[in-house]
Amino acid sequence: MRSLRSRLLASHLAVALTGTLVAVVIGGALTSTLVGRQLGMMRGAMGGGQAQAAQDAVRSVLPVALAWGAVAAAAVAAALALLLSRRIVAPLTAIQEASHRIARGDYRQEVPRPHDAELAAVAADLEELAERLARSEETRARLIDEVAHEMRTPLTTIRGTMEALADQVIEPSPEAYERVAAEASRLERLAQDLSTLSRADEHAVELRTAPEDLAAIARDAATHLEPQFDHAGVRLEVDAGSPVPVVVDRDRITQILLNLLGNALTHTPAGGSVTVAVGAARGMATVRVVDTGAGLTADELDRVFDRFYRGAAGRGAAGRGIGLTIARSLARAHGGDVTASSPGPGAGAAFVLSLPTGPDPLRGQDPAREA
Repeated sequence: MRSLRSRLLASHLAVALTGTLVAVVIGGALTSTLVGRQLGMMRGAMGGGQAQAAQDAVRSVLPVALAWGAVAAAAVAAALALLLSRRIVAPLTAIQEASHRIARGDYRQEVPRPHDAELAAVAADLEELAERLARSEETRARLIDEVAHEMRTPLTTIRGTMEALADQVIEPSPEAYERVAAEASRLERLAQDLSTLSRADEHAVELRTAPEDLAAIARDAATHLEPQFDHAGVRLEVDAGSPVPVVVDRDRITQILLNLLGNALTHTPAGGSVTVAVGAARGMATVRVVDTGAGLTADELDRVFDRFYRGAAGRGAAGRGIGLTIARSLARAHGGDVTASSPGPGAGAAFVLSLPTGPDPLRGQDPAREA
């Protein structure tokens, strides 16, 4: 396969040689005609023999002069073509070398920026791609490390308990078996959460959507966790009286709200409160989960949705740290989002689930049933 440089050089030479050939042909024809005409006008003054001799001399010298001119023009054209082809190909070669290094996994590098706007745009896009690949690689490595860490604790507990039972260090008892079963369930939940998160990231979550009332979903989620709030001494208030129609996968939205409420409970001390408020405005339905807990710093707000990020220790700090990540991913799969805000440490935090509004789930039902 011919290189781009050789093709550019050949094209420049072809254009230059064609131009030189045309100039030689036209120059020779015009020069011969014009010289002959001029000598014809001078025949009377010079005499016929002298004029003819001059014309013959011009005609004999002219081809040689044009040939040497053509050779000189071709040489200059070749030099310029080589220079221009190198100038054009050099930045492309630099970009190609950078792309090869990126393909080998060397993402941390600066791609040379050519002076040409089009090539500079290509270089900028390639550098941005390299940065994104670097971040993805860092996330992948961190994810593997953190998953291994998450698995290590329950596996250690299971192994220790089973070895103790085998060595008869402890007697077989329902408590020992329950401890093993609890750690196995923890591993199972971790696997399920990671699977959900992976599918959400790849936009492969299967959503079984239907018209629903977001207020009813919020009330059900709060009712499900109410015993845990009572046990922790945290007051749970729900403002979800008016129906808010949405088209969603009810189970997935329930999962989002359980994660948001569980996170609020984890970081709210006894005597505090968590408020759930459902509303709608400008085509978006919202569920606000506001707590009076530990609050978030600016750095925590930037990282709170990262995988396995736990932030400040709170009640149940042994959680897996991917609940909020899953909540945001599932919300975005519905065309919505989950956002966080906080006045600062010690001032509580607010997490807002936003979803596009939909048709009223009660519309079209039998009036007798609505009654």
